[in-house]
Amino acid sequence: MSVPIITFPTGKLHSLGLKFTEGIHYQTAPEELVHDSLRLGEGKLNDTGALVIKTGEFTGRAPKDKFIVYDDFTSYTVDWNDFNIPIHEKYYDVIWKKVMAYLNERPSLWIRDSYACADSRYRLNIRVITEKPWMSLFAYNMFLRPKEEELENFEPDWHVISVPDLHLEPRECGIRQHNAAVISFKHKTILIAGTGYTGEIKKGIFTILNYLLPQEKNVLSMHCSANMDHDGNSAIFFGLSGTGKTTLSADPDRLLIGDDEHGWTEDNIFNFEGGCYAKTINLSEEHEPEIFNAIRLGALVENAIFFPGTNKLNYHDAGITENTRVSYPLYHISNAVEPSIGNIPGNIFFLTCDAYGVLPPISKLTPEQAMYQFISGYTAKVAGTETGVTEPKPTFSACFGAPFLPLHPGKYAEMLGQKIKNHNANVWLVNTGWTGGPYGVGQRIKLTYTRAMITAALDGAINGIATETDQVFGLDIPTQCPGVPSEILNPRNTWADKEAYDEKANFLADLFIKNFEKYESGVSEETLKAGPKVV
Repeated sequence: MSVPIITFPTGKLHSLGLKFTEGIHYQTAPEELVHDSLRLGEGKLNDTGALVIKTGEFTGRAPKDKFIVYDDFTSYTVDWNDFNIPIHEKYYDVIWKKVMAYLNERPSLWIRDSYACADSRYRLNIRVITEKPWMSLFAYNMFLRPKEEELENFEPDWHVISVPDLHLEPRECGIRQHNAAVISFKHKTILIAGTGYTGEIKKGIFTILNYLLPQEKNVLSMHCSANMDHDGNSAIFFGLSGTGKTTLSADPDRLLIGDDEHGWTEDNIFNFEGGCYAKTINLSEEHEPEIFNAIRLGALVENAIFFPGTNKLNYHDAGITENTRVSYPLYHISNAVEPSIGNIPGNIFFLTCDAYGVLPPISKLTPEQAMYQFISGYTAKVAGTETGVTEPKPTFSACFGAPFLPLHPGKYAEMLGQKIKNHNANVWLVNTGWTGGPYGVGQRIKLTYTRAMITAALDGAINGIATETDQVFGLDIPTQCPGVPSEILNPRNTWADKEAYDEKANFLADLFIKNFEKYESGVSEETLKAGPKVV
């Protein structure tokens, strides 16, 4: 799917402080971006025609180096915390000038006009300017693509300017080290310097949508994937990176709406993006055929390793990082919905990767338990997703997406709770992590079992089945599920040492309770009582 060659009006760059009149590559077709990357020695083709590149020093997000400019727009609206780190306006100005000076010395620029939000009522026009052709390919894949006639009068609502080869001076720029991703709501600009990890572009736009949509449009923004059956029955899957959002939503028997970022309005759900950004570690055609077959000409693979002497990728090799990734446009998925909009979801899944092997593979939540689990956002950071994380580590991330939520988590939780109530949606907690013991002792729950449990929840096969209640977490666990051995449904049964399980369950419950203390004043007594109890 190529885009016609269109001349970019250079005056629009002059207004930014750029003096470019030549060397501008605007709306370059994917095939040409691949060619440009190969010409510059910044990638190789694999055996299916996908471009394989290395992102350099950073192979994951750097959350401690993401900043929001502290100004009149954000001072009283942003929930300042370990993820929403303020930076003074004067430093934004310094970084801006350095980025512009750097770009003015480049021989070429790649510019991509695109937009976010499949529902046209909430469309956000985005202009991505970068020094790397493969970053422009990433923008083509991940954002929605305007039609040719829409480009004639295209005006960006936001700019994203990415210069991975520019290293900043920390003291002069008011930052921690040489790299930074800086969001200015006042200037409607995201500046990214010193890192080639493309996920910073994607999550930068996600962050601003999480700020704008709930406040200005009364739309719940969500870190979730979504799909639907052929009758239009939608489901959404919340979870942090590595918990299975992309894998579980790419179901060949269902229609894909999107794999990571969505909005929930009064009458639909819609995808923010025009593509998918899937993890490829241990990818196989047998277990994930849709993703496997999407890796072809136009796809961008990051930090994966070839089998020696071949152009065939070894998806099991984590020699560079566990966080190997591929971006591809939604039209690479044969069963993707166009436009990527779905009906109000009847089923909501909270995906958690429990590194302790304590939580059941599937359990149905009461509305109060749903709010408790959503606000808690328990999972494990999967190795490589963030810089410095080399093995799964338990964490709590409010609303299953705290690093990308500029507003207080209570805002998103309140909106979700109201929608669950209004639409009588079923909510399920699904553990895609360990069973039979903690990480290092037990084993990862089989993907085939997880798929079977989700299918049973979607088609109602486990409705009405007898349940048993977990004594610590109070979760209702089905005693049977089609396609799943009954003995794995209650995690205590999978541990050889039952006392060790009880001890670990109480330990995890205590972590939940201590984490939730900071939210106690803002939730109902019913929600508070829905949490675990140490026994």
